[in-house]
Amino acid sequence: MSPLLPTTRVHIEKWLIGIKTKLRLSRMHMIKVQKNCKMISHHIQKDITKACAEEVMSIIMDEIGDKKFSVLIDESRDVSIKEQMAVILRYVNDEGKVMERLLGLQHVERCTAAALKEGLVNMLDSHKLPISRLRGQGYDGASNMRGEFNGVQKLIRDENPYAFYVHCFAHQLQLVVVTVATSTPAIADFFNYVSLIVNTVGASCLRKDALLAKHHDVLLEKLESGEINTGKGLNQECSLARPGDTRWGSHLKTLLRILVMWEPVIDILEIVRKDYVKPTSNGGAFGLIGKMESFDFVFIMHLMIQLLSITDCLSRALQRKDQDIVEAMHLIIDVKEQLQDMRDNGWDPLFKRVKEFCDKNEIEVPDMDKEINARGISARRKLKMPFCPR
Repeated sequence: MSPLLPTTRVHIEKWLIGIKTKLRLSRMHMIKVQKNCKMISHHIQKDITKACAEEVMSIIMDEIGDKKFSVLIDESRDVSIKEQMAVILRYVNDEGKVMERLLGLQHVERCTAAALKEGLVNMLDSHKLPISRLRGQGYDGASNMRGEFNGVQKLIRDENPYAFYVHCFAHQLQLVVVTVATSTPAIADFFNYVSLIVNTVGASCLRKDALLAKHHDVLLEKLESGEINTGKGLNQECSLARPGDTRWGSHLKTLLRILVMWEPVIDILEIVRKDYVKPTSNGGAFGLIGKMESFDFVFIMHLMIQLLSITDCLSRALQRKDQDIVEAMHLIIDVKEQLQDMRDNGWDPLFKRVKEFCDKNEIEVPDMDKEINARGISARRKLKMPFCPR
């Protein structure tokens, strides 16, 4: 969401000054009253909030004028588990800049295409925005939104054929990453363990403080030994970030933090294993340490960091407001070429990084030419395969 324009702030400030002027009483009356007008009533607070919202909305409508616009719609569920539809307007202002403004939240009782379309039309009509000026629709890939015959985009285009629908490229990329990651059992299992590690290490403030303290000590040791360099913006204090289910860019951030804070994370898990009396907590930390100090975990971690770094750059570029479709298609082609090059020529550099990391942290590296039991199949079936099939 873009910040308020300077003109918007000026109008709001003038409006507040005018309200204060109108409400100002005589000096004698102010001396006699009990000075308890603190506006703590929720009715008064809601009235003030509503007045501010109406003033901001009127400025946005003046900025749009009679220009063409597009709409972006997504689900926005509140804490009361009430289904809401968030509507954002996208238009070009008089200065030629692309602007995005929140139009409002619309409660919808049903998530059918007809109900969502009716809610959108009613919201646009309430602000005197005719659907005939609509030129673009941006939704997710749900069937009720993008349906070719009965989706919201089709119902809107039946009334206005110029309201073209575009499925967000960044959202499509997220769907691809999620599908690929969850379709591979080893990768899906890896991210399940990542979530357990983050939740265990960050379960309390004491553990977070201990993690930061140990990370600080590790950084000092590496600086003294010359293993890492100093500089502006380097070696900042950080903590483990929780991965989000809808934005897989957050998984890259989590994996990078685990890689940088590897030793402190292991130390915190060892503290949890020693201090906790409950077998559930003790055994959980014990198993997480064993999982982290395995070659499989380290290999998948480095592999996913390399893959997500490529897709994350594309995702960030696709979310830029000044991005056009032609440039986006070129970016997709570039990423596909990078992934293909990684598949053809990336094994040796990847394995070298993984082996160096394992040697540094005393993790056993298996023989890549040795046959092992097939993963996910009982050893009784005697199904052998190379450790690393090529």
